[in-house]
Amino acid sequence: MNILLSAGIIFTLLAVIYCVYKWGNVTCIGVTPVHLFTFIAILFTSGLDAGLIMFPLTEFGVYEDIVKNPEYAFSNPMAIEFGYWAFMIWAFYFLTSFYFCVIEPKVGFFEIPFVKFLNNIVIIGVCAFTAFLLFKNLPWYLPELGQSTTVLVTFYVIVFAVILASVISSTDVRYLKILSLASTWMFLALIVGMWLGALIAPQVFVKNISMIGNYFGNIYKFVFPLNDYHAFYLFWWFAWSIMIGQFTSRFVGGLKTWQLLAALLVLPSIPIALWIAVLYYYHLNDLATGGLVNIAMVFVGITFVINSLDSLIRLYTDNLNLTTQRFGKAQYIIGNVAALCFLTLLFQLDFLKIEWVGALAILIYFACFYYIMRYKRQTVAAINSSPEGRVVDFNIINNVT
Repeated sequence: MNILLSAGIIFTLLAVIYCVYKWGNVTCIGVTPVHLFTFIAILFTSGLDAGLIMFPLTEFGVYEDIVKNPEYAFSNPMAIEFGYWAFMIWAFYFLTSFYFCVIEPKVGFFEIPFVKFLNNIVIIGVCAFTAFLLFKNLPWYLPELGQSTTVLVTFYVIVFAVILASVISSTDVRYLKILSLASTWMFLALIVGMWLGALIAPQVFVKNISMIGNYFGNIYKFVFPLNDYHAFYLFWWFAWSIMIGQFTSRFVGGLKTWQLLAALLVLPSIPIALWIAVLYYYHLNDLATGGLVNIAMVFVGITFVINSLDSLIRLYTDNLNLTTQRFGKAQYIIGNVAALCFLTLLFQLDFLKIEWVGALAILIYFACFYYIMRYKRQTVAAINSSPEGRVVDFNIINNVT
């Protein structure tokens, strides 16, 4: 599996370099262009889930213990956490966003019935895994609820409510802006609130942030999996990458290709770095995160999950024509909730693994490249712009954003 993963990473990074070299000055315009801030908000909140909120505090200690984990000795916990969540791996999203915005309309690979079927297996699988991660981490973040059977049922109810809210939200595109912008502002407010709550001195915060610089000096070490846990992260990112690119590409609002790459590498990485720096201060100083802090973290994490699931549900139901227009709102909601709850349970019972979903996504990458080289090489070589008819109408953008 790790051989396939490494091959996928090499292919992805080479493809990124090629796309920027050949189409660097092409203006990328999606079918529903929005302003840059809204685009980044949609990308950030759709492309991340509760893992960013919930994982770091459980991981810093692991990265510090270089006796048990010598593979982390080359850097510090801040840089390693940043490397798992930010910068280079967002190049995966750039590649797929650019592909679906500029190339796929000319190629049509994802319209092939069997490919569409496989792609939607990936999307639905990641939806269920996202809900499973929330369930798995709730006991750690809400320990005051205890460990009784009644509490376990409570966690199941919370996850069911999140899935239900996500499915209902996906029935109307108007919720997209509300969820994306609200999630982004709540995340930033959570960073500021935890910073002020811990009374972090500015110089200490800057020192923590500066530790991330070690990541850039060792960025090459993050290309291939450091261990099985890093491989899990990389498979996870691959599992997300195709569908996030397919979804967010429709909102690209006139950036040139090189600007799109720069925006995706840098802009999401800034709030991620700030968040990790705040959490690392809590970790170093053994500050409690119980009570209102935990509730705030769980609330923002749940909002992230609803936002992500909304985007993904909207995507696979559109792809498979499982829309409210076809089945009606009631059947749409019941069918999607039942399917996602069932698949979430399969992850809980260890019948499904995100590594398998990520591996399938990598195979789709390679199949797409083969299809282009065999059948669409000249078509792709002739591409010099976004599809005809797409223009950035700022009156429309203002209405959307």
